[in-house]
Amino acid sequence: MKLECKIEEIKNKISQVERITGKNLTLPVLNSILLIASGKSLKIRSTNLSLGIEVEIPAKIEKEGIVAVSGLVLNGIFSNVFQNENVYLESMDGNLSIRTKKSKIKLKGQPHEDFPTIPKVEGISFEIESKKLTNGIKSVYYSSSVSDIKPEISSVFIYTDEDNLVFVSTDSFRLAEKKIKIKELPEIRGILIPFKNISEILRVFGESASAIQVCFNKNQISFSSDNVYLTSRVIDGVFPDYRQIIPKTSGTNALMLKQDLLNALKLSNIFSDKLNQVNLKVLPKEKVFELSSNNNEVGENKTYLDAALTGENIELSFNYKYFLDCFQSITTDSLSIKFSGASSPLVISPAGDASFIYLIMPMNR
Repeated sequence: MKLECKIEEIKNKISQVERITGKNLTLPVLNSILLIASGKSLKIRSTNLSLGIEVEIPAKIEKEGIVAVSGLVLNGIFSNVFQNENVYLESMDGNLSIRTKKSKIKLKGQPHEDFPTIPKVEGISFEIESKKLTNGIKSVYYSSSVSDIKPEISSVFIYTDEDNLVFVSTDSFRLAEKKIKIKELPEIRGILIPFKNISEILRVFGESASAIQVCFNKNQISFSSDNVYLTSRVIDGVFPDYRQIIPKTSGTNALMLKQDLLNALKLSNIFSDKLNQVNLKVLPKEKVFELSSNNNEVGENKTYLDAALTGENIELSFNYKYFLDCFQSITTDSLSIKFSGASSPLVISPAGDASFIYLIMPMNR
């Protein structure tokens, strides 16, 4: 292999790809990045077996070839090469030579024959704007379980409902659902993307302005756009029928400014206990919406918010951290909270926007 390419091009892609290298002692080749020079481009590839990525950059190829080198070391090298110029790469005896005007580096190679293939996913496919995909995932992924004990809820669940692509996640204590309107969607009964892979999907495509081609089958899902191809395994499981727990009616309703509630929750946090418990009292006839918290070692706090209230009196407690998480998904100035009883989940949604709902189970007092 012998080639020339721009430092900035390869520097950014190496940084992107290195994050997906494996940290596997039994398969040390997973720690490496595979460089493939062919045609008029350089392909840069890595995998940890759960995720795989291949990016392509233009290059002047003098001699085609393949080499595998440590991803951590290669990223460290390019992180400290600041010249805005071209870099020359050449493989010699399985090792990699890196040359710039001011640097000559020889990097020990690894057996590239052992490097796993990245699957070309075949199955059901559709196209989606990158902003819509990342918005859907960002709106819900924080509600996923971080434990692998129940992998079906340690995931983001995606399915179609008429002309909506629906994103859902839950850890059994709270649940988030986001609907994104997309025309001409194929029927998708359900895809479970592992929570551990979500952050990299967002990182790779979060800044993209292009459309993303999505393809999936029962084992894998792929995302491709702008010379980037990323695959993830999917979880073989059944997501809970969460629609059964969404209250059909509400006995108490509250409408208020998002920022007022956010400030009150942050203040209540100062006085919350080890369980992050905050108490909520809603008295519609008295026009009272009260947040309170108590910590024997710190003190106590009560905050009253202006809100439009209807329905019956209600008191319950909840984990304030769960409440804070959903604010990133609410873009309106006001939000709605609906209560169906002290033992039923409270339902939060942006005012006038039915595309997002968030459920929190109350705490046992």
